[in-house]
Order: sequence, then C-alpha cells, then structure tokens
Amino acid sequence: MSESAQPETTQPGTAQPAGPIAFLGLGHMGGPMAVNLVKAGYTVTGFDVVPAALDAARAHNIPTADTAAEAVAGAAVVLTMLPSGKHLLDAYRGTGGEPGLLEVAGPGTMFLDCSTINVDEAREAAELAVAAGHRSVDAPVSGGVVGAEAGTLTFMVGAPEEDFGAVRPLLEVMGRRVVHCGGHGAGQAAKICNNLILGVSMIAVSEAFVLGEKLGLTHQALFDVASAASGQCWALTTNCPVPGPVPTSPANRDYQPGFAGALMAKDLKLALNALESTGVAARLGPLASEIYDTFAAEGGAGRDFSGIITDIRDKSAH
Repeated sequence: MSESAQPETTQPGTAQPAGPIAFLGLGHMGGPMAVNLVKAGYTVTGFDVVPAALDAARAHNIPTADTAAEAVAGAAVVLTMLPSGKHLLDAYRGTGGEPGLLEVAGPGTMFLDCSTINVDEAREAAELAVAAGHRSVDAPVSGGVVGAEAGTLTFMVGAPEEDFGAVRPLLEVMGRRVVHCGGHGAGQAAKICNNLILGVSMIAVSEAFVLGEKLGLTHQALFDVASAASGQCWALTTNCPVPGPVPTSPANRDYQPGFAGALMAKDLKLALNALESTGVAARLGPLASEIYDTFAAEGGAGRDFSGIITDIRDKSAH
C-alpha cells in the first residue's frame, strides 16, 4: 500500500475544485456524497434514473441533467455510485444503440467508481476506461448513510499512484479515511474482504447474545464482558445487535438501517464469487452468505443487518 497505516484526516471544504464533476447515482449514499461535494465548492451535475432522487438533489442545490450523457459532457470527473457491476459496465459501453459514457466523455476524463461490485468487473471497467483514453479509479466506501451524510466515509482505493493522488482531495471531502490499497480492483478487493469479516462477526455476536439469553445472562452483562475481552469487535461495540448497551446502534430503532440486510447479502455474494474464483477453502464465508440471503428473502432486506439476531432468536428452540 502506498497509503500510510494512519491516513490523514481532512476537514470538509479544504479541497479546491479540480473541474466539473458528473455524479451518476444519487440514492441514499450518492445523494449525500454529492451534497458534500457541492458544499466544498465543487461544480457538480447529477443524474439518476429515479425521479425522486433527482428531486432530492435539486432540493440540495445540485443541478441535474436529463440524461447521464448530458451530465458527463464537459466533466473532468465522472463519479458513479451504481447498484451493480452490470450497471456500471453497461453505462460505460452504452446499451440499446445509445453511446456509452466512455465515448461521450472528453479525452483523459477521470472515471471514479464508488460502487461495490465484483473485483473482476472493477478491473474490466478500468481496462475499458484506459483503452478509451481515460483514467480509472475504483473507490468503494464503508460507513453507511450516516457516514455519507456526515462526510466520514472510509474509501478503499484501487488505482495507479498518480491517479490516486489526483482523486484524493475529492475523496477527503466525502470521507474521513482514504486508503490506497493498490492497483485497479484493489479497492473492491479490500471492501469485499472487510465485509466478509463484518458479516461473519455479526452472526457470531448475535448467536452469542441469543445463547446468553438462554443461559440467563443480561445483555448488559455479556456486553460488559465481551467488549473488554477477546470477543471485542465492531459488530459488538458499535453496531450491537441488542438495544441498550450501545444507544446509537440500529437495535435501538427497531433495526432501521444503517446498513441494510439486502446490502450485506449482496456484499457477501460478491465475497462468495471471489472465494470461488480464487479457490480459497472458506467455510464461514459461504455459510454467512447463505444466512443473509435467507434473512433478506424472509423480510430482512430493508432492516439493518444486525437484525439477523431476530432471525436467530425466532428459529431457536424454546
């Protein structure tokens, strides 16, 4: 990694505009990220296929375009926050006879993708962008909607050193921590590995709390022990799956996300794809993916992923 182990922290608003930005994907994450760029002085034109997202962007003083191509024309940076790798590759190439973003953009445009997608899709997108005469960076995020709104996201960046340096000031407006993980695709690799740890650890923490309930432990007693012992982890001390011990965790809001179960299921599926393609002899990752797929399909898609504890509890013997 070219980035130090303790990345610098930059206050929003300190970076200087480096040219117009086309921001494509103004949903729950992208919308607040675009707002922070505008507040920092960047010139942003937004686009989304969902009319409500466009309305919300305009309400926050973000000009919007009628099409993605219109937003990209004249942009120095094309920032994408899209649902999947297929959406990204289709946008780059064009579909239905419409020109793709790589064709519409001016020479040397910086394509900065903050979506969470498969590693091989990120590398393919970078290859397409570079072959078309552009620059490419993958920079998926961690921190959820709260982090997007507060400008405290973590960005995991895959790019050549020079391109990382070019986008770093922009990322530091939207995030608190920016880590250069390596070349193209390395940002996605880091995101997938991190969320594999997160998904498995949340299941383990949830199972421990349900077991504690069966054994007569209070939630607070288990938390007080595990949070100061070898069981300590983010899933316990920040996103605790039971109400009470961590007042800011989604468990205190009836599991309103947060980080939705559907997104955890998606990210674990990406991790599963990577495990299979690399031949890693993983056992917990595939099981966690199966557990969250079921959770999302059975009503947990829109709940915080820590709500998995309710599924474990409901399916436990009484």
